[in-house]
Amino acid sequence: MSRDFRLDRVPVDVLAYELAEEKATALGRMGRALEDALARLRAFDAAHPRSEATRQARRILVREAGHALWMLVVQREACGLRNSRMLMRDYNVPGEVQQCMAPLLATSSS
Repeated sequence: MSRDFRLDRVPVDVLAYELAEEKATALGRMGRALEDALARLRAFDAAHPRSEATRQARRILVREAGHALWMLVVQREACGLRNSRMLMRDYNVPGEVQQCMAPLLATSSS
């Protein structure tokens, strides 16, 4: 943010600007995380035939992509963007990823 903007504005305007800037940054970060997760899943699918041996590894990638999708949808909703249909189309999100959209829950290894 430029120094001039801060000097000309009342503190609440500066705060509103910085909050909007942070929302946009977080939205971009979540979008890139989804793109990365979907790219890993697609690369895995291209490199490995579907078999029993690769099923668990693929399931983990689908779950990670579902989590990245959930994070982006939550961030979009926090920004007031409620309709996710375009998001699913623009990112070409597979149905199986949409179906497992959820937060990742920590699991104990005991």
